[in-house]
Amino acid sequence: MVGGPHASLGTGTRQAHASLGTGDAVAVIEGRHPGYTPRRAAGLTGYERALARAGFVRVAGIDEAGRGACAGPLVVAAVTLDPRRRCDLDGIADSKSLSAAAREVAYQKVMTIALAWHVVVIPPGEIDETGLHVCNVAGMRRALAGLSPQPEYVLTDGFPVHGLGVPALAMWKGDAVAACVAAASVVAKVTRDRLMRDLHARYPVYGFARHKGYATRGHMKALAAHGPCPEHRFSFANVGGVARDHQGREN
Repeated sequence: MVGGPHASLGTGTRQAHASLGTGDAVAVIEGRHPGYTPRRAAGLTGYERALARAGFVRVAGIDEAGRGACAGPLVVAAVTLDPRRRCDLDGIADSKSLSAAAREVAYQKVMTIALAWHVVVIPPGEIDETGLHVCNVAGMRRALAGLSPQPEYVLTDGFPVHGLGVPALAMWKGDAVAACVAAASVVAKVTRDRLMRDLHARYPVYGFARHKGYATRGHMKALAAHGPCPEHRFSFANVGGVARDHQGREN
């Protein structure tokens, strides 16, 4: 289901039980109460619970999958969890460390307790045209815009994203310390893995189902032998170099 630039793959929503307004109009907290700081041993839901005490009940997490791959799309997911059920997600931190089977189980859990979710798929051609970081930031904004109801606060993994329209906090290794970011990481990773398995059926010589487009030794050997396919990112040095070599042989 990979569409055109910034194709929206899917959206899921669940009605909120209380109308708290949009995230563009939030109460200003005067001062900083110690209760707004999560304790070190607060667990994966500590940040969301601290934000709830500060008045931010609907908290979204945003994360991506495929940033470092040299083939396949970049997938960005935004997830808002049901505050009453997010504790059910213990054990999903750091989706990259989970087995593929465990990620699928975690994905189903997220789908059952998500208040809202939205996924954006950015194809390789757009990454080549506008740049990886630009696509990543744009994908985060679009993923957030696809959430309904809109969150009151956003946690992003890795780096700050401006222009989200709601208060936001960038978190180092956010998928390991915040439940909503961990949920977004699982959704993005599982969605992308499924897309890469579909691409494997179309381009079996590259082994996309095994390495998911990352620059493994097997992938690089296949790339050197067959040259890049349309799903490779030609702006990446390893792909561009092989493409030039193959073009030189043909000429």
